[in-house]
Amino acid sequence: NNPGGTELAFGCPRFQVWTRDGFLTIYETGRVGDGLAVMHRGEISKTARECHIEGNRITVKYGFSRRVLLGPKGRTGIVTMPLNVFVAAAKREKVVNDAVQVKVDVAVDKPIGYFSIVRTVSFTVPEGSRPAEYELYVGFDRNVPGAG
Repeated sequence: NNPGGTELAFGCPRFQVWTRDGFLTIYETGRVGDGLAVMHRGEISKTARECHIEGNRITVKYGFSRRVLLGPKGRTGIVTMPLNVFVAAAKREKVVNDAVQVKVDVAVDKPIGYFSIVRTVSFTVPEGSRPAEYELYVGFDRNVPGAG
């Protein structure tokens, strides 16, 4: 039991990958779209969340995971890929935005690196609104050099 609040999947904001941003391919400079110029590709495929609701305050513990693949032009080392996680209200306006960095170690002999992120976000629901009217999204940030 949670005496201060309620944990609900029902009424909890849905958590999903933002349309078309569940993957991100990074290419060599000036070669976006060229399959032979791929440095690395990030993918998100699994999401999970749990909520705690206390009055009009919602705290969502969320997680997502998947992998980063080394491309033909990639280099051994740590690959850092930026993501955005945000809460959107019913009309898709952003209520909370959280920038997240995924860091994965890849190498020619280990071309796939897996990641798993777990974080928490809190926000207030205005009087007359319901928690289920909000949604939580994750997606790669495409505003990086070589993104395609």
